[in-house]
Amino acid sequence: MTTVKNIYDYINSIAPFSQQEEWDNSGFLVGEYRKQVNTVVLALDCTREVVEFAKSINADLLITHHPVIFNSVKSIEKGTALYELISNDIAVISAHTSYDKAVGGINDTLAELLELDNTITLPNGYLVAGDLKSEMSIDDFAQLVSDTLDCHGLRYTDTDKLIKRVCVAGGACSEFMQDAMDNADCFVTGDLKYHEMLDASEKGFAVISAGHFETENVPFLKIKERLERIFTDVEFLTAPVTNSVLGL
Repeated sequence: MTTVKNIYDYINSIAPFSQQEEWDNSGFLVGEYRKQVNTVVLALDCTREVVEFAKSINADLLITHHPVIFNSVKSIEKGTALYELISNDIAVISAHTSYDKAVGGINDTLAELLELDNTITLPNGYLVAGDLKSEMSIDDFAQLVSDTLDCHGLRYTDTDKLIKRVCVAGGACSEFMQDAMDNADCFVTGDLKYHEMLDASEKGFAVISAGHFETENVPFLKIKERLERIFTDVEFLTAPVTNSVLGL
């Protein structure tokens, strides 16, 4: 019999919750540790749509990347994701910044999806640098990123320089721009502001802002394969949702 605690302990072993940022809220967030688990839903975000899916299949546990509880909770209203989770006895474990920088976590997997070779994790713990199999123009590399991550409306800076060495980091990692500039020809991340991209362009550095959801969703859901190998008595399902923040 597998319990919530068993799954929590395994995730903690591959992405220690103690390694999360101090502002983060990764870990066991809702439910009962001792609850038996037969069905698990995985999703990047704990939205109402995800919770409705979990309810529809009588899931015992929801595992997300972004925590359902981030800031202080002052009320829990009927119809909200948190209310529905509690009312339907669905436990929640979230692995956020601890999984971003874990070995085999979000950023390692993002590098793997883009088929980067000779990868290393930079000292900041987040950025992963690696080499493309062959040099590419920024237009061709941006298309590769878009196709690989199923992006809609990614943005990138133009350059005549060919791209070989790449830094990747899913989600919002603009604070590591200088590290990327010092270690690569191009930086692929989720969220970059206009002026951040303009500054990079002025310095002749290529950046690709591929979307927060797009740079984290597929890499996070890869954890499903790892969980299935360990907990063979549990059914793991991916919530059938797409990015609710639409683009053209």
